[in-house]
Amino acid sequence: MKHNNLKLNTFLLAITTTFFCFTAHAEVDVDAAKALAKENGCFRCHGTDKDKDGPAWNKIAAKYAGDAKAQAKLLEHLASGKNVKFEDGHEEAHKILKTEDPKDGQNLVDFILSLK
Repeated sequence: MKHNNLKLNTFLLAITTTFFCFTAHAEVDVDAAKALAKENGCFRCHGTDKDKDGPAWNKIAAKYAGDAKAQAKLLEHLASGKNVKFEDGHEEAHKILKTEDPKDGQNLVDFILSLK
């Protein structure tokens, strides 16, 4: 009986893990992410593949590659308004992302993290 319970528990764990992986990394809506970024003025400081006043998003994606907490860290960054430091040494509060639906912010972060 213990052997059957172990098999069942292993099976349930595999199903749960598979479900989490598929739902946690839903497909990115690139057009919606770019539209939200444009509405919030993100492209004034960031390019997708070119540094501006802020780092290029593909560099941010590379920095967080393999970091299981990357999405949470970036969402916190976009919601906190914490200071960011510029190359010339001055600091400014990062603009807080404005969106009515938190899923839109998650989509933007997923888009950023998907860049190579």
